[in-house]
Amino acid sequence: MPVARHTYMDCGKLMAFPLLCSAVLLGTAATYNTGGGVASSTTHLHFYMDDFYTGPNPTALRVVSGRSLSPDNGTATSPRQFGDIVALNDPLTEGPDRGSARVGTAQGFAVRVSEGGVVSDLNLHLFLEAGEYSGSSVVVNGRVDLDSATRESVVVGGTGRFRFARGYMLSRDYEYDLANGGVVELDVYVQVQD
Repeated sequence: MPVARHTYMDCGKLMAFPLLCSAVLLGTAATYNTGGGVASSTTHLHFYMDDFYTGPNPTALRVVSGRSLSPDNGTATSPRQFGDIVALNDPLTEGPDRGSARVGTAQGFAVRVSEGGVVSDLNLHLFLEAGEYSGSSVVVNGRVDLDSATRESVVVGGTGRFRFARGYMLSRDYEYDLANGGVVELDVYVQVQD
């Protein structure tokens, strides 16, 4: 008949394992803690976004129409509706004029998410095509309330020179109306690890 064998671990070795795991976890946390010695720098990007729904070369398009926000339950034409989904392929330029030098493209979409105002959930990919950041991009998400003079969105990442980016974007209407669109001024503050 086989004899059952029991293996006993030395108590000192048993206590060393949790200590070793704790040391590995602390070392890993220190490596990913950007406030603990990992250098970072902030870049300020400033440009204008052409966001036109009408005219000979529209850069934005309502692809899904939602429910009217007008008090007459939709019998009048409303430029923005709750549930609208808008696709964006907006040029980014150095200045506010449509003939200004192009520096990139803002591509993404916005969903109208408020019944009581013109508020959108914005997902925007700012792809840079000129200058020292050519080929890099910044990804922005945020709640955009068009009734606010300045809107703030979150930089959630990026590519190229902006890998692991974080930060924020401020947007302001330069010349804009709900029916036609217009020009929006963008200030993007991007922080990346050096």
